Amino acid sequence: MYLTDTHTHLFVKEFDTDRDEIINKAIQSGIKKMILPGINSSYIKIQNEISEKYPYNCFPAIGLHPSDVNNNFSDEINIIKNEIRTGKYIAVGEIGIDLYWDNTFINEQKTAFEQQIILAKQYNLPIIIHVRNAFSEVFEIIDKLNDSDLKGVFHSFTGNSEQAKKIISYNNFKIGINGIITYKNSGIDKIVSEIDLNHIVIETDSPYLSPVPKRGKRNESEHLLYIAKKICDLKQISLTELAEFTNKNAVEVFGTKLLL
Repeated sequence: MYLTDTHTHLFVKEFDTDRDEIINKAIQSGIKKMILPGINSSYIKIQNEISEKYPYNCFPAIGLHPSDVNNNFSDEINIIKNEIRTGKYIAVGEIGIDLYWDNTFINEQKTAFEQQIILAKQYNLPIIIHVRNAFSEVFEIIDKLNDSDLKGVFHSFTGNSEQAKKIISYNNFKIGINGIITYKNSGIDKIVSEIDLNHIVIETDSPYLSPVPKRGKRNESEHLLYIAKKICDLKQISLTELAEFTNKNAVEVFGTKLLL
């Protein structure tokens, strides 16, 4: 039995002093597959170095995070277009719209999101969607560009039941559940209780959003176990059963590279 962390930023500076230790600790704990979503082009080199060192465990994605979108986002998109041709990447992401802190670049965020979805379709890759305070804006774009070939994950889900149902209605998208499910009054536990396991993948979003009982500390992929156990308690299933469901779901989205 093993688990798949479908969203972990092992390449950021928070892991510069002990990255190998953190990766190996996760693998030894049973988290044997880890997807590394992109943020911006400055991380491409380290993402690829990690995936080359751990070719059966760590899989890079490439994309421009919505919070990194500004007036010069086209330069980043051009870098992504050139880099994606290498065939190294398991997905386009993380991409999307984030209006939590600031909506100054809302139009640029929408354009960057659309362009990266089109790029993903061109290369037959799934997308990893970041959405915060922007479900209606994201749904509008997915409604416009969705087809039978487009698939992906709505990562770090913080929406409501209706928004979860909307995602499920797209057929080829999964809902990413992370440490937020362990937070008191988050409400995500109630929504997950209502969702069939066929629609869920699990993630840490490390080094962010540490689950209880690690909240307030740096998150890491090993902490996926706390998230998994919370879902097992809600669903009254074993960890092995959850692993079977969520690994199958991850392969449906990200492909058979995860089976290597």
